Amino acid sequence: MNSDWISCLKTNPVTTLLSSGDIALSLYTQRDLLDNGGQDVTILRGLPEVRLLTRKQKPDGSWGNNGKLNPSVPGENYVLLETYRNLRVLIHVYGLTRDCREIENAANYIFCLQTPQGDIRGIIGNQYMPYYHGAILELLIHAGYADDPRVVKGLDWLLSMRQDDGGWIVPTQAIPSKLRTDEFWSGTPVEPDRSLPHSHMATGMAIRAFAAHPGYRSRHEIITAGHCLKSRLLHTDKYNDRRGENYWLKFQYPYWWTSLVSALDVLSLIGFSRDDPDINRGILWFIENQQADGLWPTAYDKGCLAHKNRLWVGLAVCRVLRRLFS
Repeated sequence: MNSDWISCLKTNPVTTLLSSGDIALSLYTQRDLLDNGGQDVTILRGLPEVRLLTRKQKPDGSWGNNGKLNPSVPGENYVLLETYRNLRVLIHVYGLTRDCREIENAANYIFCLQTPQGDIRGIIGNQYMPYYHGAILELLIHAGYADDPRVVKGLDWLLSMRQDDGGWIVPTQAIPSKLRTDEFWSGTPVEPDRSLPHSHMATGMAIRAFAAHPGYRSRHEIITAGHCLKSRLLHTDKYNDRRGENYWLKFQYPYWWTSLVSALDVLSLIGFSRDDPDINRGILWFIENQQADGLWPTAYDKGCLAHKNRLWVGLAVCRVLRRLFS
């Protein structure tokens, strides 16, 4: 076992992770941090938590319903948002893949929302959503759809939506709020103004799809996007959505928004090392802010799932540190 990453920390976090009582967390800790390759992820498919989630899946492969009140935008496909929310857990926590009927059905539902141009659309009305598009493709790739022509088409569409600096924005971010009427959200998608600087919130979500795909992660376009992302670590965004520096330190697992741990994860996957000054700055934050039990604050310290989230974030941080110190 490579223990260099542990020696840089004040406390060994593996002890806390193994004593959590969470079967899935313990399995991944053994496999990913202790090199116990005999761990069979498929045993997680029979857990009660998996049955609870899959029991709520609709016949068309989706989750959620259309009766949600106060949509974030008119015409929002709340069902797609809920499908994304649940797939994150089934794929990243419980290891389900396309050989499971539930994942195949969910993938087919998502692909039904792919336009002829290649983008998946709906969470923000009829407007382009490169950030959610990338995050959804990342899930499908992890589930075994990397070579599916629909995924490849989606990746190529995402590449075509980059800014001049190599990152991504959500095109609607550049539209004044007073112009975002009900008709705007359901109207013709706004093309991005390529001259504007990227949004690290959008870039950090979009790039996940490429980091997950072995055929794309080393492409020069992705390395350029990585430079965009790392240059903004712990800085404010250029746009109002999740603008403040504090959003870098709001940690969730499975990942949703761009955070310091999710950014270091993708950057390490596409080839950046701890010798890079920006990457090292991110590593130092985790070294300096490790808590007594070996884990890290998440900024989500309330609610029944806060403790579980903190444990899984701890595993995510350890995976990243181990990769960067290998």
